[in-house]
Amino acid sequence: MPPKIKITKEMILDASFEIIRSKGHEHLNVRTIAEYLKCSTQPVLYNFKTVDEIREAVYRKADEYHTAYIMPEDGDENAMLSLGLNYVRFGQEEKNLFRFLFQTNQFGGMDIATLMENPDLSDIILVISKGLDCDAKEAREMFLTFFTIAHGLASLLANNAMKYDEEQSKKMLSNVFFGMLASRQQ
Repeated sequence: MPPKIKITKEMILDASFEIIRSKGHEHLNVRTIAEYLKCSTQPVLYNFKTVDEIREAVYRKADEYHTAYIMPEDGDENAMLSLGLNYVRFGQEEKNLFRFLFQTNQFGGMDIATLMENPDLSDIILVISKGLDCDAKEAREMFLTFFTIAHGLASLLANNAMKYDEEQSKKMLSNVFFGMLASRQQ
């Protein structure tokens, strides 16, 4: 008799992440997870009591993936512009994950004031303050403006409301970025 395969929490989270990534968060349920893992629903419910518990855990996993995706490479000439372009690209290339992270109030629906105070934002603020040689307060203010434009572009792309044009996106983000720099010097 072949050994029984043990379904772990990590396997369930990986399966849930892939289901959301490929089909959308609307398709995540115990049955789709079990089908993906080729098991019964029992191991899924043994590891997690509810689908909401799975969603919360996979939200954290998706958020970590998103953060790694958008961070600029070390040595990028313009880290803030790279960050914005990566964010827009995420909306285009990972539509379902973007919608799960940013357009479902159940899990990520924090208002902009809460976002700006989020400690998880500190790595991004550090990149901005180093790149622009400014303090954290000014970096947060600049991030808010820049984020609003990048998020708008990414949302339009994630919802198929515009076609992706990297040069156009880069130009729009550059205009905002260099406009902010020019306003600092006045």
